[in-house]
Amino acid sequence: MSFRFHLELARIWNKAVSLYEKGHTNSKGFPLGEELVLLSSMGITIHDVFDHAEDWCLHGEPDFHSFLLVHHERRAYFWEEQCGIASTEILDPSALPAKNETLEGIVWLPRILPKARAKLKGELPPEIMYGCGGDRQFFRDNDLHAAEFLRLVRRFMNDDQAILQSVMQKRSSLTLP
Repeated sequence: MSFRFHLELARIWNKAVSLYEKGHTNSKGFPLGEELVLLSSMGITIHDVFDHAEDWCLHGEPDFHSFLLVHHERRAYFWEEQCGIASTEILDPSALPAKNETLEGIVWLPRILPKARAKLKGELPPEIMYGCGGDRQFFRDNDLHAAEFLRLVRRFMNDDQAILQSVMQKRSSLTLP
């Protein structure tokens, strides 16, 4: 499985996009049932696939490559840190900081930190997407890829200061000639 996981994700992505385009626009009952065992073996949920396919169809982003890179990070965490055992915890959406909160002047950073941790751990509830429009704006504003930010969060996990410093360093490179 690990040798071909990217090909399997490509097949599933293409199927999900096709299903969405054919009118399957509700995550409940999204017909990927036969793919659930494979997705579960990678620590990926049907909502992960649906959300990315939906945003691709509606907004033209995130693309397949971003989907693959983000879920490569999730899969790596699932196997290397969680030893292939899914978490039973789920992030409470009401516990997320407000969308306009800042950390050292960086909008959205307080909100995306717990989302990224929950994404890595497989603890996002169905109504929350890592890589949503607000997240994508944060990534653009800070010249970070969604997968790059996940790696950063994984590296420093609960050290918000180290993550903040890394984001600030990346931001400062945006103004260099």
